[in-house]
Amino acid sequence: MFNAPLHPSSLSAVQHPLAVYGWDEGWEAEFASYAAQGLVPGRVVRVDRGQCDVATPDGVVRGDTAFVVPHDPMKVVCTGDWVAVDPEGGDPRYARTILPRRTAFVRSTSSKRSEGQVLASNIDHIIICVSLAVELDLGRIERFLALAMSSSSGEALLRTSADSWESGAQPLIALTKADLVPDVTGLSYLVQDVETTAPGVQVIPVSSTTGEGVEVLTAIVSGGTSVLLGVSGAGKSTLANALLGEDVMDVQATRDVDGKGRHTTTTRNLLVVPGGGVLIDTPGLRGVGLWDAEAGVHQVFSEIEELAARCRFHDCAHEAEPGCAVLGAIEDGTLPERRLDSYRKLIRENQRIVAKTDARLRAEIRRDWKLKGAQGRAAMEAKRGRVR
Repeated sequence: MFNAPLHPSSLSAVQHPLAVYGWDEGWEAEFASYAAQGLVPGRVVRVDRGQCDVATPDGVVRGDTAFVVPHDPMKVVCTGDWVAVDPEGGDPRYARTILPRRTAFVRSTSSKRSEGQVLASNIDHIIICVSLAVELDLGRIERFLALAMSSSSGEALLRTSADSWESGAQPLIALTKADLVPDVTGLSYLVQDVETTAPGVQVIPVSSTTGEGVEVLTAIVSGGTSVLLGVSGAGKSTLANALLGEDVMDVQATRDVDGKGRHTTTTRNLLVVPGGGVLIDTPGLRGVGLWDAEAGVHQVFSEIEELAARCRFHDCAHEAEPGCAVLGAIEDGTLPERRLDSYRKLIRENQRIVAKTDARLRAEIRRDWKLKGAQGRAAMEAKRGRVR
């Protein structure tokens, strides 16, 4: 008796051709209504100029994104999206809609308008690559982490333990080019510096040359979708090749003068890891503007939040108020002043971004400026009075 082959939609999530790309029962349920319309599921593996490469049950196909809202940067198709595409036979095959994203890494665009840019979606791990070939920029690490910890698709992330996150993508830091650090003691100090900067976040020294840390990272990425983020020259593509077990991504040498690299990777690419999981490699980021990252900032600087709860005044600005626990920690050396400066900078930047679309917040900021201006003028008048 002849048995007709099973259609992909009738297979279990584990047997589905897209299982290697992360397809599961949740996505199957999300896609049910589109399957009834005869559309086909697919995961975007690359986007370039309005076109996208989509992994579908019948292979990787070229899709057109014209039907997805192009005027809203947050709704533009990006690498990692699950989409509903036309069935075989269409030319071109359009991506008709994006399935709701579970997580997304979003940064502010460089434009003067308040817009977010989605760099990768539906990710389980955000691997922030930091090169040990140059001096550590702790402020940049804090900035990346603030965005990573705000990478949920609607609800803020809530840290429930030192290394557990209630929702969203799990951030971790890969200290690449660890083989360039001359001694074990020096490497240990660098790891400690980053761990202090990133409380509760796993920090892994990695060398694509010696293989140090690669096995640990391979085990992590096997559990879902991971994205590699960092500046040019951080070794993302080299690390991607090490995790994939072959030279899939092109790499170039960094400049000896400052350790900076050129944009070897020019598009965001989603790749299947042989041992399980998928990996998204991204171009080096010149700028990482915050985008609605208040929750992430508070988590990155959790020790300041805890200290602030012990201040005498609930609205303490941690500037000169009596009984300020934050300033007290700086004075006794338990809190580096650099951390407080960085915290203030990121909070102010995030407020400016949010205020562009929040009239009430703009009004509050203006009132705060006027109040501080009045207080400053009063202080100057009082000082002049004492001088006379």
